Amino acid sequence: MKSKPISSPVAGCMRWGKWGANFDTATYRAMIEQCISMGIHSFDHADIYGDYTTEEEFGAALKEDKTLRSRIKLITKCGIQMVTENRPLHNIKSYNTGKKHILQSAEQSLQHFGTDYLDLFLIHRPDPLMDPEEIAEAVQQLQQQGKVLEFGVSNFLPHQVNMLKKYVPISYNQIALSIIHLSPFTNGILDNCMENHIRPMAWAPLGGGLLTDDLHPHFRSITHTAAELAEKYATGINEILLAFLHRHPSNIITVIGTTRPERLEQARKAGSIHLTREDWFMLLKAANGGEDVA
Repeated sequence: MKSKPISSPVAGCMRWGKWGANFDTATYRAMIEQCISMGIHSFDHADIYGDYTTEEEFGAALKEDKTLRSRIKLITKCGIQMVTENRPLHNIKSYNTGKKHILQSAEQSLQHFGTDYLDLFLIHRPDPLMDPEEIAEAVQQLQQQGKVLEFGVSNFLPHQVNMLKKYVPISYNQIALSIIHLSPFTNGILDNCMENHIRPMAWAPLGGGLLTDDLHPHFRSITHTAAELAEKYATGINEILLAFLHRHPSNIITVIGTTRPERLEQARKAGSIHLTREDWFMLLKAANGGEDVA
């Protein structure tokens, strides 16, 4: 089965359930439909979201309308073991990228979503004890069975990507990236993505809410510059801050973790804004508190 490209933006579902809005099944279904109507057909999950409950709640909406699954792409992650009443055998928060755990996690996600395949399956965090050959064996088994179409990682540094990709192809790296989290531009992560034809996905691309906090040290310089550019491009501040990411040649996909459809619409519109090089550097200067780029 050949996978369609991931949409940009991706709808991040972390706060749709227990960790946020507590959607009921009807609201999950309505949000999925609204996203599809906007051209946003990819949905980002992780097994741990909602203390291991959000996947199943989302899946209940898919089971109500059997036509939805063929119209969307499901992304989920595994590898973090949280301490929660829903996992009574977990005594300490830890990471597990062993073959058995990866296979069990994938099977559980398939069951929760009520589907026989995942479009994209990610390792959620680098595991200090990870064995790349063991990860590769699990992923290859899942792909051979048609249960996982594409594989990727999340929060991996270049040396970790390079180690793992010797054993299994990596299609995506989901990373923290925004105008207030700039390190991937200079620490080799985005360079590594381009070198290895890996598509970067930016989680918290608007700073995870920090840009609504005027206590952030560079809040005023960023918002002032973004407002000026928003006027120039006849758009909004959020669109400008997302366009800042889209300007990078690595072709960044944004993951918008929101329960508000208008935020997703803003993100969709941002994809059509092409900042000039000088405008991009104006934003970078603002993000550095008004300091010129070295």
